[in-house]
Amino acid sequence: MFSVVFFLALLAFSVTGSPVEVRNSTITLPMTRRLAFSNVTDLLRHDEARLAAFGEHSTRDRRGADTIPHPTVPLSQVDLGNTMLGYTVRVAIGDPLTNFDLIVDSATAITWVGASLPYFSFNGINTNIPVAVNYHFGHFQGTIWQDEIIFSERVSISRMYIGVAPEMQNIAADGVLGIGPTLSGRGSLPNSPGQTIPTVIDRLVEENVITRPVVGIFFKPIVANEDNNGELCFGGTNPRKYIGQPAYTDIATTSPSSFYWGINQWIRYANIQILAYSPGIVDSGCTFLYLAIDAYERYRVATGGTLNLENGLLQISLQQYNQLSDLEFHMGTILLKLVPNAQIWPRSLNYKINGGENDIFLVVKSLTTPTGAGLNFINGYVFLQRIYTVFDSGKRRVGFAPNIFTQASTN
Repeated sequence: MFSVVFFLALLAFSVTGSPVEVRNSTITLPMTRRLAFSNVTDLLRHDEARLAAFGEHSTRDRRGADTIPHPTVPLSQVDLGNTMLGYTVRVAIGDPLTNFDLIVDSATAITWVGASLPYFSFNGINTNIPVAVNYHFGHFQGTIWQDEIIFSERVSISRMYIGVAPEMQNIAADGVLGIGPTLSGRGSLPNSPGQTIPTVIDRLVEENVITRPVVGIFFKPIVANEDNNGELCFGGTNPRKYIGQPAYTDIATTSPSSFYWGINQWIRYANIQILAYSPGIVDSGCTFLYLAIDAYERYRVATGGTLNLENGLLQISLQQYNQLSDLEFHMGTILLKLVPNAQIWPRSLNYKINGGENDIFLVVKSLTTPTGAGLNFINGYVFLQRIYTVFDSGKRRVGFAPNIFTQASTN
C-alpha cells in the first residue's frame, strides 16, 4: 500500500475548498462545483432525463408490471456528460492509488467509478457480481468490487462495495458517490434485483468511522464563475453552516418518493395554496424546483411570469420581481421559505440560458403530471443551496434548517 505522504501528494494536484475535517464522530468533506453545461438545451435535457427516470417508476407501479417495487432506473447518474450543477468529492481508490472526482448523487445508493479514468487495483477483490443501471442517455454496466476508498489521511472505508464500469467517453466526472437511501439501489443487481448493497454511509457506520447513518449537505449559491464549494458532513451536521436547529420530517410512504429522500409538503405563495399536502423528492441532481402541472400553473399566475420560449423558464419584469413574495414550504410543523432572490436564476449566468444581462427568470418549472401521483414536486439544487439538508437513513427522515445563505441576494 502506498504511503500517506504519496496519497497527500496525489490530493494536492487539484483539491479545492476546505480540507477534510474530522470532529466528534463526524466527517466534513469539501465538494467542488462543476458548471458543465454549455447552453440551456444541455441544462434542460439533463433535468428532463432525470425526471423521466423518476416517472418511469411511477408508471410501472400503476400498471403493476413489476414484482420488485423499484425502478430499473435508480439514477446512478442520468447523462453525466450534461451534469449542470454537479458537485464532486475527491477520493482515492485502487492500488496504485488513483484520484477520482465523483459526482455526489442523493438519488442513488450505488457508488461507481470508471466513467473517465480506468480503475485498477492489485488489492481490490472482484466479486463478479454484475451491476447495471439504465438511464435515458446511456447505460452503465460493470461488476462490483471490494476495495478501500480513501477520503483523507484519517478517513477511509477499508472494504467498500464499488461498481466498476469500462472506460466511457464524454463524461464530465469519474463516476458517482451515491448518498441515497439503501433502497434506491434496488434493481441495480441484475442477478438479484430485489437485493441491495451497502452504501457509503452504511459502510462508514459498519466500520465505526461514524456512529450515526446521517449526512448533512451544504451548497453555496452560485456567484458568476466563482469556484464556490459545497460540503458533505457524514455522521451528523455542521452547525457552522446553518441557523438554529434542523427540524425533521419522516420519509414519505408513497411510491416512487418512498424509495428516495422523499417527503410530504405543501406550498404557499402570497397566501395562495400552490400545492396541497403531497409526496415528492429532495434531489441534489435536479437543477430547478419542479411542481406538478396544476401547482406550477398556480405559481405562474400568482407571480405573473410568462414563458420564455428561448429557455423554457418563466420570465418576469423588474417591477414584478419587486412584488415577489416568499415561497413557503410546509412540512408538518416545519416552515421554510425561499425569499424572492432565491426564486430567480443567477443573472450573472443569464448568458448560459439565452437571456439578456438584466433579464429575470424564475427557477420554478413544471413536471409532466398533475397532482395526485406519487411524485408531485422535486426540491432540486435551487432549494438545497438555500436550505441546509440532513439525510438520516437510520431514522428514515429528512431534516432542514435555514443555511447561512438563505437570505442572501447573490442572484
